Amino acid sequence: MSNLRQRTQGSTAQPPSTRDKGHEPRLKHGILMQILRFLLLATWFNGCCVIIVATQLVGAPLYFISKNYYYAYMAMTKQCFGILITTITQWGAPTLVRVSGDESVKGQLSLTSDGRLRTMFPDRLVFMANHLVYTDWAYLWWVTYTAGMHGHIYIILKESLKYIPLLGQGMLFYGFIFMARKWERDQPRLQHRLEKLKSRHSGPLSGKNSLDPMWLLIFPEGTNLSANTRKVSDRYGEKVGIPPNRHLLLPRSTGLFFCLQQLKGTIDYVYDCTIGYEGPPKGVYPDRYFTLRSTYAQGRPPKSVNMYWRRFALSDIPLENKEEFEQWLLARWREKDDLLEEFYDTGRFPTSLASSINVEGGSEDQKQEAANGYIETTIRLGHWTEIGQLFIVVTAVGMLLRLVLCS
Repeated sequence: MSNLRQRTQGSTAQPPSTRDKGHEPRLKHGILMQILRFLLLATWFNGCCVIIVATQLVGAPLYFISKNYYYAYMAMTKQCFGILITTITQWGAPTLVRVSGDESVKGQLSLTSDGRLRTMFPDRLVFMANHLVYTDWAYLWWVTYTAGMHGHIYIILKESLKYIPLLGQGMLFYGFIFMARKWERDQPRLQHRLEKLKSRHSGPLSGKNSLDPMWLLIFPEGTNLSANTRKVSDRYGEKVGIPPNRHLLLPRSTGLFFCLQQLKGTIDYVYDCTIGYEGPPKGVYPDRYFTLRSTYAQGRPPKSVNMYWRRFALSDIPLENKEEFEQWLLARWREKDDLLEEFYDTGRFPTSLASSINVEGGSEDQKQEAANGYIETTIRLGHWTEIGQLFIVVTAVGMLLRLVLCS
């Protein structure tokens, strides 16, 4: 991937208006079934969100008693949301995931005895991804679940999301970082959160070198790919003299550069995930196909979610000069664009993991795919009893109140 192809203005994808309407997917469920599915899934999701926020409020006073225990408690509630995201996808939008990668992630991906993905990435890292559709973050949160890190994910996201009822309050407790896209406002709040994420202390979550586990997720493009965001990205590229990508927006380097500078010495690697969705034909924006409504209410998730993983040592990333870092990041995005070009042409990302995936079990098809360098699995829980974690605290508080009131 080091020899990047030359691009010109004419190499970009055609706008959605030119797409072949024969590729439009058929509805899987009729309108009545869509309504029923929506009501059932929405009731489950919103009910669990109420339970999670109530659990957070129960533990909020810990902040004034012991911040170490407070952050450990909130990590537990974050695990609950990771479980919720996994269950609602498992039940409402069963999804095949195909994972591959380059030489840098050899030995870090395996297939469990029951055919699930296990990732063995470090407990502290920054990971970045391209942003094709709104639900990218849900699939990446599931990846943290496969590593047991679903209570330690931190996401950098746009400020408007913190005003969503219930979800916004929950994300504030999770320590997510909200950005207004105005650097004079964003820098102080980003620095404040990063100081907490790199502080050393002893507590119930302290790991290596007294640093808490942390997977910090950032989408350098800033927003998902669509017709409107593509126009904005292309105008920006034309202004600064950067040719557009074929399948991606141009990345913005300021936030990621600042994060890596601040976290230097507390992380060793940046992990990169290139995501591709099977279904839309080449040149069509995936957000036209995959929305919350189509995925969950209509039961039309992607035919497969494809992920190509690689990692970069922080010591090899130019962090002393912002212009050099911008060129480094742009080169990575050119490589990701080439990966997506191959994905749209062949239906798969390449892989360098052949014969390197540890296979504990799974079906014969899964074992064969693993021998070829791919892990094929579905998004699901390890065991249904994990759902009980969502209700433990609220149930315990309810029982205690009943004992007090009845005594």
